Amino acid sequence: MKKGWKIKKLGEVCETKAGGTPLKTHKEYYKNGNIPWLRSGEVCQKDIYNSELFITEEGLNNSSAKIFPKNTVLIAMYGATAGQVGILRFESSTNQAICGILPNDKIIPEFIYYKFLEGKDKLVKQAVGGAQPNISQIKIKNTPIPIPPLPEQKRIVSILDRAFEAIDQAKANAEQNLKNAKELFESYLNRIFSPENPEALEGWEEKKLGKVIKLEYGKPLEKSKRYSNGKYPVYGANGIKSFSDEYYYDKETIVVGRKGSAGEINLTEEKFWPLDVTYFVVFDKNEVSLFFLYFLMKTLDIPKLAKGVKPGINRNDVYNLDIIIPPIKTQKQIVAQLDKLQAETNKLEAIYQKKIEDLEELKKSILQKAFNGEL
Repeated sequence: MKKGWKIKKLGEVCETKAGGTPLKTHKEYYKNGNIPWLRSGEVCQKDIYNSELFITEEGLNNSSAKIFPKNTVLIAMYGATAGQVGILRFESSTNQAICGILPNDKIIPEFIYYKFLEGKDKLVKQAVGGAQPNISQIKIKNTPIPIPPLPEQKRIVSILDRAFEAIDQAKANAEQNLKNAKELFESYLNRIFSPENPEALEGWEEKKLGKVIKLEYGKPLEKSKRYSNGKYPVYGANGIKSFSDEYYYDKETIVVGRKGSAGEINLTEEKFWPLDVTYFVVFDKNEVSLFFLYFLMKTLDIPKLAKGVKPGINRNDVYNLDIIIPPIKTQKQIVAQLDKLQAETNKLEAIYQKKIEDLEELKKSILQKAFNGEL
């Protein structure tokens, strides 16, 4: 810690308050309201300029909700958003899942924001509760915070603002490049299976998918037979869920999500157990290549066939999809091209994903230096 800096508990320097929620059974607390009212999920960025919901004066007066002034630092205290931090840039009320750190003349809000951003992981680890982890106001008040002189606070915030702006731009570029790499492969895939040049379709045959494949139901497997280190993968609707020492099917195939992540597809070349929320594909290898079939099915947007409150897919709807399919020799040539392109795409994706991860680590490193007085 830098010489001359004092370390205090946040509660010794700042006043904190929690918001409140007017009773939902009283429509007059919400209808035609003009007082902004934030929920914890809206505490998701540094500067918060608006709210999605509003309450009335009556709702404010008949609940523990209160108006927080501009430049209040907000921290989400409950659930999936616990630990997220932002700065209120307008007057607003909040629900009880948000703690407000009120502004004063000893410490600037941006300095508090960056401190809680730096300590987010540590604070979240202190949360109690199961499905709804809770960071209490007491834990926030007891958070140690360095108190350098105001000019030093402003200097640190200025450096962090510039650094984070550059990092965020670099991250946005990497994320766009990652998206572009994925879209490039998908575009090529769609061009192959929907060629604009009719000559490219010479020898291709129009069929219903049900003439090429059969979908068999997966089967339940007792939880006592599912392990983390079994011999064979156990597939759920969106991929491998666990492993087992037993298998149900021993041929290479495609697993299709039937319920839940309906329409998701996964290719497997080993013995496996498909759970009852899945279908698995039975096909004739002399008519269709496994990998060609996999790429083809990826272009069919099977998830759009899902229906019901708990979305599920009827296999007859899958059978009724129109496809065009070339001779087996052409299928294998197409798969060879796609394999090469996918390998290059995977390399690019790995590069951009690593860049994104490195940039997040850089943020953490800079924040740590800032609050150790090393910036």
